[in-house]
Amino acid sequence: MATVTLKGNAINTLGNLPKVGTKSPDFLLTANDLSTKSLSDFKGKKVVLNIFPSVDTGTCAQSVRAFNREASELKNTNVLCISRDLPFAHARFCGAEGLENVVSLSDYKDNRFGKDYGLVFTDGPLEGLHSRCVVVLDEQGTVKYTEQVNEIVDEPNYKAALEALLDD
Repeated sequence: MATVTLKGNAINTLGNLPKVGTKSPDFLLTANDLSTKSLSDFKGKKVVLNIFPSVDTGTCAQSVRAFNREASELKNTNVLCISRDLPFAHARFCGAEGLENVVSLSDYKDNRFGKDYGLVFTDGPLEGLHSRCVVVLDEQGTVKYTEQVNEIVDEPNYKAALEALLDD
């Protein structure tokens, strides 16, 4: 279990993120077109998992915008923006913002992704949603970098995540 804060108040997650150097757990998530995507769909590419509570909050929306901007410069890399929001909310947000360089995915069906990655909030006002995290994977699905943001209202360390993509 990990503990983070929401405006200074402690809240807990189900577990801990996968360790650097381990294989990332596979997943089944729902894309905006309601198709199912798995980690194997991105095999042979570097992957940034940008995970957040809801695209309808300011910090979460900013992380999607920031990674969309950076992703346009990345070679052989996919940025997956993952939350429990319905695929329709992801599609609305990305469409309204003109975001085309990220892949939006939803864990709304069974929260299996959040459970397997240990990042589901187990208490507090965000209980059941995902903690704000970034996980960077190499082309073989090995974890290269993780960050669970200590204060949920803060943005992740984009620079560190992007630098992890270059460490090959």
